[in-house]
Amino acid sequence: MPDLTSTRAAVLREHGAELSIEELPLPAECEPGAAVVRIDCATLCATDVHLWSGAMSFPEMLPIVLGHEMMGTVCAVGAGTRDALGREIKVGDRIGWSESVCGRCYGCTVLRNPVACAERGYGFLQRADRWPYATGGLAGHNYVTPGALKVVLPDDVKDTWAAAAGCAVKTVLHAFDRAGGVRPGSTVVVQGAGALGIVATAVAGVSGAGKVITIGAPDARLELAGRFGADLTIGLDGDAAERLAAVRDATGGRGAELVIDVAGAPGVGAEAVDMAAFGGRFVVVGTTGPRPEPLPLGTIMGKELDVRGSLNGDVSDYHRSIEFLRTFSGRFDWDELFSAPDGLDGASGALAAMSRLEQVKAVIHPHR
Repeated sequence: MPDLTSTRAAVLREHGAELSIEELPLPAECEPGAAVVRIDCATLCATDVHLWSGAMSFPEMLPIVLGHEMMGTVCAVGAGTRDALGREIKVGDRIGWSESVCGRCYGCTVLRNPVACAERGYGFLQRADRWPYATGGLAGHNYVTPGALKVVLPDDVKDTWAAAAGCAVKTVLHAFDRAGGVRPGSTVVVQGAGALGIVATAVAGVSGAGKVITIGAPDARLELAGRFGADLTIGLDGDAAERLAAVRDATGGRGAELVIDVAGAPGVGAEAVDMAAFGGRFVVVGTTGPRPEPLPLGTIMGKELDVRGSLNGDVSDYHRSIEFLRTFSGRFDWDELFSAPDGLDGASGALAAMSRLEQVKAVIHPHR
């Protein structure tokens, strides 16, 4: 690997503080199955905002490099490195990747579910002061480990789309899988109008929903939801009773067959259960952390509701996300989700702007 022994990165050392621009080590050579990738584009997720602010935190997590939605160009590659479809990965290839998995734990072998991997190497679980150091999107280069599941990107998928597919889009597609899909003609309520909510709105519509209702704020995001297929949008200026009344009015009093929470706000679970129709499904996607969330168990029982959790996704969801974005690029203007790009020096400001709901999806070009 010619003259590439370190990389510039924006490191989170204190919650809520400015990110520290530092040099992090890169390996002298790639292991078999690994690659060093120049990060061409990283997009920021609400999880990054929560980690930055401290709303989400793990013991001894700092320092870390934020950003788990990224893609880039291969600079160096280890022997036998292939993508999830078996294609050889070469220097110069554009790739995206899903978090690393070990392939040998109970989750990987018995459950056969990469999301359950006991050693799942998600970006924000890997400290910036320990091997492999640079694994988050807010860096000039990443060391993509052998266990990271890689995908060679099609030329017609833009950098921003490929980056966002790494969490926002694959999380939504995984959630719809967990829900068992959309019954044709049914009503889907999407709780949340951030990036996941906008994508979920689009997925619900193209999956055959008869009516899609998106709940969230601010108004600009609800307007965006309308352009992505929401038949009805409901703001947060009223209370829970008013939102419930609006959903019941739109569904002839029955409620929604599918409610998807991508907001994670306090009280959203109880609202979802109230909004759901008899025999409906409620998928929890947006709730993070250990905070207790009361649910009306009697209502869940009385309506015979199916309540499911959904956590992120794996490389199969990532691959399908890429294909979803390609397939429906003529129907939805995906570029509307993204703000004007900034460099690593602007990453702290981008996180703060997202925390104020001023941006749906911040974009960082580390070499800008």
